[in-house]
Amino acid sequence: MNKGFLFLLLLVFTAATATSQSTVQRVQLHQNWKFSKQHTNKWYAAKVPGTVHTDLFNNKLIPDPYYRDNEKKLQWIGQTNWDYQTTFKTDASVLQKKQIELVFDGLDTYAEVYLNGQLLFSADNMFRQWKADVKQLLKPNNTLLIRFASAKNKVDSIAKSKLPFVLPDNARAYARKAQYHFGWDWGPTFITCGIWKSLYLEAFNERPAEEKFTAVNKVELVQQPDEYGKTFYFKIDGKTVYMKGANYIPSDMFTTRLTKEDYRKILMLAKDANMNMLRIWGGGIYEDDVFYDLCDELGIYIWQDFMFAGAMFPGDETFFKNVKEEIKYQIKRLRHHKSIVVWCGNNEVDEAWHQWGWQIQFNLHGNDSARVWNDYVRLFRDSIAAWVNEYDGTRPYVSTSPTNGWGRAKSITEGDSHYWGVWWGLEPVEVFEQKTGRFVSEYGMQAMPNYSSIEKITLPQDRFLFSDVVNHHQKAGNGFAKIQSYLHRYFLDSAKVKQLSLQDYTYLTQCLQYYSFKNAIAIHRSKEPYNMGTLLWQLNDCWPVASWSITDYSREPKAAWYAVKEAYRDDVKPVRDSVYPKNLALKKPSFVMKHEGENLFSIVSNVDAKYVYLYKQQSFFDIDDNYFDLKAGQKKYLHVKNRYFNTAEISSIRIKSLFDIIGK
Repeated sequence: MNKGFLFLLLLVFTAATATSQSTVQRVQLHQNWKFSKQHTNKWYAAKVPGTVHTDLFNNKLIPDPYYRDNEKKLQWIGQTNWDYQTTFKTDASVLQKKQIELVFDGLDTYAEVYLNGQLLFSADNMFRQWKADVKQLLKPNNTLLIRFASAKNKVDSIAKSKLPFVLPDNARAYARKAQYHFGWDWGPTFITCGIWKSLYLEAFNERPAEEKFTAVNKVELVQQPDEYGKTFYFKIDGKTVYMKGANYIPSDMFTTRLTKEDYRKILMLAKDANMNMLRIWGGGIYEDDVFYDLCDELGIYIWQDFMFAGAMFPGDETFFKNVKEEIKYQIKRLRHHKSIVVWCGNNEVDEAWHQWGWQIQFNLHGNDSARVWNDYVRLFRDSIAAWVNEYDGTRPYVSTSPTNGWGRAKSITEGDSHYWGVWWGLEPVEVFEQKTGRFVSEYGMQAMPNYSSIEKITLPQDRFLFSDVVNHHQKAGNGFAKIQSYLHRYFLDSAKVKQLSLQDYTYLTQCLQYYSFKNAIAIHRSKEPYNMGTLLWQLNDCWPVASWSITDYSREPKAAWYAVKEAYRDDVKPVRDSVYPKNLALKKPSFVMKHEGENLFSIVSNVDAKYVYLYKQQSFFDIDDNYFDLKAGQKKYLHVKNRYFNTAEISSIRIKSLFDIIGK
């Protein structure tokens, strides 16, 4: 036989053998799960991935957590320990492999994992992947038990053990867990536990080599001194990009029930509003793979916070090692996504330390104060910066957002800015003429959720202004009082506001949010190139609530979404309103609507009309524009989206305009 042929045959055989040796056999373990409150031996069906709250709800053991004020009645869940268990078979093809690992992509949060009665490991980080060698323990028939300890009880115990030293501003800081689970000023408190991501066996003879990472695009964050202070803008593949977008929070308290379709709908709301950037806020989660896949596909850039927000964090070596494993895992998981253009250490921690009075509030002076700040510097300015460089090295890193708090002069002249003089400071929206920063990464105005959402979470007797249930779905401190102040400034005397029906109040707050974002964005964009980015707070909600979100928990637009869509257009720069709405000379409009085609109709008003809102009772009316202005006699065409629309439907459309509220 030809020697060359023999050599070729040997090469083919060697390559095939190497391939078969390095092939990984993966077996998903999502079936046959059950859960129980520890020590009760009452077992119920569980869904994996999932959470204990959704498992309880699916088994009809608790009411809907979002309905009325059920949140208050369900706090016991987060203070309870829970067991999850399954049995599974292992094929001979798996058992014969040289190495077998049990892999958890996400355990929430404090968990002991037992296989066939043997403790494999104890987990303490929701954001890490956990693995264990199970070659010697695995059998043809297996029992897997996971014992979850209450994160609430854990962090309270840790905090108590540190007394009299108190770490600002919440015991949640000790847990590597989604911080918003412990409550936020737009979200409820639901301290979850569960197997929140995939788990599986991986069996192989040789571990595959890790693929070498190469940059997916060239990203620069340009921060250069200039005559005003210091620039802050992005260059992507050599092209300067003005960023128009929003902040993104988790789209549910229980993220395991979000589907790919949910994510697509949410991200299309960003894309259709002409956004090109979302900031993943640091108090939530590192998002699901499908989220980043869709952002890659849609051309939406991502500002990725690491998951630290609004607290000072421990400085012990155990905590640092835990965080390093988290950062390493998440960067390696996400770095191939071209959508991610910047890593950021935390949300508002630097600002909080310098601006929020924590040293006085928590009696941190001298060595205690120095220790807390030194731990901060070591984690966010030194360690995470080094880890980002080690595991990525192709993207910029900023240690905190904002660079300076909104009360400091430098917040306007350098770095990114969270400008909350509007809302928290009760300043007018027009203050942005003097106080627009180089890159405004947070600012906002609240509004009620859509009325159809309010109807779903209330009883008829709840539907009046500032009822207990309505107040329960407003989490911001003095939130309604602040809304009242801005309604008084721009729309209607406070005494008259208090006389509104809940439905009319909802409409008016959404008009306020429309006005605020339209004019804020118009001012920000007029400052280009001094200002090179505007990211409003916020795109989305995690439950039905009065908030700064421009879309509803139902994944439908609020009024402001339509304003933002127009203000973020590439072809036309937005223009500020010259008159406050309350100073407009409005006349009572009469509207005529006409069916114009399969999914098309028109509307005409006999007089100029402001914030024309078309809706249907107890449902969302999905059309391509809403809350628009109409000139007298001007016909406006509207498309009904994603469905057939016929003439008979015209009579079911309701119309509200600003005259109905302030013209009375």
